[in-house]
Amino acid sequence: MQKQELQLQQHIEAVIFASEEAVTLQIIRQVTGMELDSSRLHAIVEQLNTEYAESGRSFYICRIAGGYRFLSKPEFSETLKKLLAPKIRRRLSRSILEVLAVIAYNQPVTRSQIQQLRGVSPEYAIDRLLLRGFIEVRGRADSPGKPLQYGTTREFLDLFHLSSLKELPKLREIKEILQEHEEQEYLAQQNGNESASVDNYQEERIQENEKQQ
Repeated sequence: MQKQELQLQQHIEAVIFASEEAVTLQIIRQVTGMELDSSRLHAIVEQLNTEYAESGRSFYICRIAGGYRFLSKPEFSETLKKLLAPKIRRRLSRSILEVLAVIAYNQPVTRSQIQQLRGVSPEYAIDRLLLRGFIEVRGRADSPGKPLQYGTTREFLDLFHLSSLKELPKLREIKEILQEHEEQEYLAQQNGNESASVDNYQEERIQENEKQQ
C-alpha cells in the first residue's frame, strides 16, 4: 500500500474511532481536508474491516444512520450489556422508552396524540428526549391550535444501530426490549440493596469496635 493511501486510511480510521456517533462522508471530508467520494470511502472501510477480521479483532466499522461507526461484534453483546446497562438505564427510563417508541412508529405525532396512545402525560419524556437529541420538532399539525409535531433524529438511529426507520423492530420486539430493560433495572436495584447491606454491616462492626475500645 502506498504511503499516501495508508495515511488516508489511518486518518479515516482515527476520525471514526474518536467520534461518539456515526460519521458521515461530509464530516470526514471537512475534518481530513481530503477529497473523497462515497465509493472510495466504502472501499477503505471494507479494507479496514478485512484487516480487523484477519487479526481477530472484536470490533468492526458499520454503516449506520447515514454514516460510519465502530461497533463490537454480536458475539460480545452479553458481556457488554453488563458494562453498558447502568449507562443505558440512566439515559432512558421505561416511560421514556415507551414515548420514544410511540414517536418512532407514529411520526410525525403531537403531544396530545402521544397522550391518547399511552394514557398519561408525555411532557417530561418529550423534554428529556429533546434534550438528548433523540427527537426533534417536525413542524405543526393542521389542527386547532397548530400543535407541534415530533419525529426521531439521526441520533435515534445511531442509538439503536439502525440504518433507517425501515429497520425498526416489530412491536413485539419492542416489548421484549422493554421487558429486558425492566429486568436490568431490577438486577441493578438488587445489587444496590446488597451493597447497601454490606456497607451497613461494616459500619455497625466499626461502631462496635469503637465502643469496645
